Amino acid sequence: MSYTQKKVDVLVLGGGAAGVCAAISAARAGKKVLLVESQGCLGGSRTATGVDTFYGFYTPKGQQRIVGGIPWEIAQLLTEANAAFERKNTYGAGTGITYDVEILKVIYEQSVLDSGAELLYHTYASRVHVSDGYITGVVLANKQGLTEVSANIYIDTTGDGDIAARSGAPFEKSDAAELQSLSTIFFMANVDISAAKSVSHDELAARMRKANQSGHYSLPREEGSWHITPHAGVIQANMVRVSGVDATDPYALTLAEVEGRRQTRQYVRFLKEYVAGFEDAFLVGTSHHIGIRETRRIQGEYMLTEEDVVIGRKFEDGIACCGAPVEDHGAGKDTRWVYVKDDGYYHIPYRCLVPKEIQNLLVAGRCLSATHSAQASARNSAQCMAMGQAAGTAAVISLEQHVPVSSIPIPLLLERLRSQDVVI
Repeated sequence: MSYTQKKVDVLVLGGGAAGVCAAISAARAGKKVLLVESQGCLGGSRTATGVDTFYGFYTPKGQQRIVGGIPWEIAQLLTEANAAFERKNTYGAGTGITYDVEILKVIYEQSVLDSGAELLYHTYASRVHVSDGYITGVVLANKQGLTEVSANIYIDTTGDGDIAARSGAPFEKSDAAELQSLSTIFFMANVDISAAKSVSHDELAARMRKANQSGHYSLPREEGSWHITPHAGVIQANMVRVSGVDATDPYALTLAEVEGRRQTRQYVRFLKEYVAGFEDAFLVGTSHHIGIRETRRIQGEYMLTEEDVVIGRKFEDGIACCGAPVEDHGAGKDTRWVYVKDDGYYHIPYRCLVPKEIQNLLVAGRCLSATHSAQASARNSAQCMAMGQAAGTAAVISLEQHVPVSSIPIPLLLERLRSQDVVI
């Protein structure tokens, strides 16, 4: 097996929403950046998992846009391509931007490549080397063999905090029974949209309960939803609930994939039998892999709490705004919603991106330093992208100042972010 070496300024591991923006922001500043992704496309849950809507750009009721910068650039590119539209969330969580998943894949790729970053697909980080609190290299594995990449700064945007965990950075992870559930997204075509819209969300939930009571169904979630897409007669459904799974366990995750597809068949049958407009509809696809809401949460210089979220707390090192409610998909048939007071927003502090004990590592995305319930708010897509942009910008400053990521000047970080049209 071949073993090669490579050197870059910034190594970004994970090409989801956070990783894309981290790579773009660092590369635009002239740094040599490598973005590594295990799948064959960028976007993670925004594409491969089939979540076709960005949430978090707006506050729920005031409709104040609180995210700008690279995330908003991406949203605008989708709109210009006639591949996106805005719509209200079923549960009052604010206006979302629903888009064509296939177009987003291309826009993400082109934006990364245009920034000057290098992109590598179908590759996993298999080993992390650490010395005296600094990561000295990450061993990548793919069909070509093993490559050890050394960088000055590493950014973990894997979602699961894989790099942080393997480097020895402390993290928290709830018991499997307490972790948020997993969901297999599915798409159906040939739906009579006008007829389907005649069934309210409350009535849909009532019919799910009736189906369960009939004994002919076993629907774990009785309040899921569907929505229109940019394509006529095609809908996306988020109804599947696979609970009690630690998605860092590959054996458990494998069984979850199987269970997600099994549940999908039940929900498709339910929609066709119980909901007007779906009589002649058919399943056109499921997500490439099951959607994961929560696994590891790093222990950073600060841990975001539910109190911070609900009261709309602001921080001097706030690098992103979030107005999204706590959206906790537990093991039961319902979802717990807790909204930010006064329809406001809170700050995600930079310290939530800085793991303890490792001096040249940043994280961004759903593995940020937050409690279980606070993470259930901060994990929204617009915020993950905003965290990624902040992490990429912070990496550049760390390199320029020759200081650990925990010691960069916060006023300079905020100044740089504002100059990139970030809303703080």
